[in-house]
Amino acid sequence: MERVCIDKVLLDPVTMNEAVERISTMLGESRGRAAHVVTMNAQFVEIAHQEPRFADVLRRADLSVADGESLVWASRWLGQFVPERVAGADLMVRLCETAAADGKTVYFLGGSPGAASCTASRLSQDFPRLTVVGVDCPPIGFLSNPEECGRVAGRIELARPDLLFVGLGAPKQEYWIERYSHLPAKVMMGIGGSFEFIAGFRKRAPLLIQKAGCEWLWRLCMEPRRLWKRYLVGNTIFLFVVFRQWWSQSLDGTLYRRREAQAMSRSEE
Repeated sequence: MERVCIDKVLLDPVTMNEAVERISTMLGESRGRAAHVVTMNAQFVEIAHQEPRFADVLRRADLSVADGESLVWASRWLGQFVPERVAGADLMVRLCETAAADGKTVYFLGGSPGAASCTASRLSQDFPRLTVVGVDCPPIGFLSNPEECGRVAGRIELARPDLLFVGLGAPKQEYWIERYSHLPAKVMMGIGGSFEFIAGFRKRAPLLIQKAGCEWLWRLCMEPRRLWKRYLVGNTIFLFVVFRQWWSQSLDGTLYRRREAQAMSRSEE
């Protein structure tokens, strides 16, 4: 399946069910390192546009899903096709449900104090057969402390989880996964603030607002001081890079060829 290109990053055009199926396959594979799953949104595109190293990490990921309606819209505007949004928090819940059914173990790393442990409790109630082998909320700033990083890695090595959820925020969680992909976990997935949503520490936007692609506006209204720069500045950069790519593809004919290919594909179905 051909990956979708938005500026400097690549997306896998998968549905929620397809993402769960692919990750389940990864959990059954024998690898020399953990598979890396990225839940990408507009912020990732904006950071990758400015940080080449981050862009490289994202392109090397084993699976990148569109955790943001803006990416679905952008892909289609650019003559490509991402079938639907695959929200990171929802994907995490689906994977825990699958892990419980398949006897796979999970580990929760990061989040604000208490969020990961509350998430573990809630998911264990929802899926009684879920095996949580670790809940770890290191102190703020631990990433710059080699000794603390070593202790965290040591706990994960002892737990040997099948699925490791990393909630450190972008780009920190992706850099951490790249650095520690040698640890004995089958799949590592960056999940941003999903612990806080599942634990109920932060309220998610109503479903209609999510489907309208305005969840970012909901979050901005909920936490304006913390998120104003990310959304007002970051989203402006995102729109700029998408428009620039659209303009470039319009001039060289790429956009026309992609849309023609999609039209032919639909007519053959």
